[in-house]
Amino acid sequence: MSESIVLNAEVPYELGGQRLDQVAAQLFAEHSRSRLAAWIKDGSLTVDGAVLRPRDSVHGGAQLALRAEREAQGEWVAQDIELDIVYEDDHLLVLDKPAGLVVHPAAGHADGTLLNALLHHVPGLESVPRAGIVHRLDKDTTGLMVVAKTLEAHTHLVAQLQARSVSRIYEAVVAGVIVAGGTVNAPIGRHSQRRQQMAVIAGGKPAVSHYRVLERFRAYTHTRVKLETGRTHQIRVHMTHVGFPLVGDPVYGGRFKIPPATNPTLIKTLREFPRQALHARFLELDHPVTGERLRWESPLPEDLVWLLDLLRQDRESFE
Repeated sequence: MSESIVLNAEVPYELGGQRLDQVAAQLFAEHSRSRLAAWIKDGSLTVDGAVLRPRDSVHGGAQLALRAEREAQGEWVAQDIELDIVYEDDHLLVLDKPAGLVVHPAAGHADGTLLNALLHHVPGLESVPRAGIVHRLDKDTTGLMVVAKTLEAHTHLVAQLQARSVSRIYEAVVAGVIVAGGTVNAPIGRHSQRRQQMAVIAGGKPAVSHYRVLERFRAYTHTRVKLETGRTHQIRVHMTHVGFPLVGDPVYGGRFKIPPATNPTLIKTLREFPRQALHARFLELDHPVTGERLRWESPLPEDLVWLLDLLRQDRESFE
């Protein structure tokens, strides 16, 4: 299924003499530069009825005409999977993702993902890249995600993420007692031997995380982490890098030291915590159409509340 796009614009005289792709990016700003360039190359975007190259210059007064189709972006299946939606309008939706839900189909997870659920909830998403998913959460990370419902909203949200104007703040429980907050500025890339893992490596993509202490326990810390960039597994890798791996992280966590005389219930909970103790708590961004600054908060899920209660009881028993 596809949807027609029909747009027309006259090149202002002040833009005359510039490259076609640069002019198109200004006149049709709701679409990304790469998408416009592809339409120019395949003849969907013409100048006075003629097909030009992206680098060709155009004169003031020229008529641009865009006739394109929004094609389905993948062979994905819509599935009726319950979603916890905290905000929705015609342009975007914000949801609270549970643990265990994979965001995007991949090897081993062909369906049953958030993407399949989104296609059922908003059928038009099949013509938006990745069904509107502009950022991801790991399978077992809970919390807030934003999804673009239109191509225009997708372009704007991706631009905000690239400009680092989207505020994403997480909460985590880590092993070790953090004395003071700090910033981790360390590049992240594929691990040289374990290709399924990420690592801090020279030559990796820039990655910056800011963390601060919310509450200290005898051997653990409840921390808040603000992402400046959005690399795969960034918080998990960065906190491990500075010596404070996330509780329950099966990939980066390692073996935790249990302090002496710890309550058996807490020991069992720490050892068997079923996922990395990470939750996307706050999300803040500019609405892609109105420009209004919007902010959402997701309460901590029950498993993290229970863990924090046990850690608090353990600390108080030694005070």
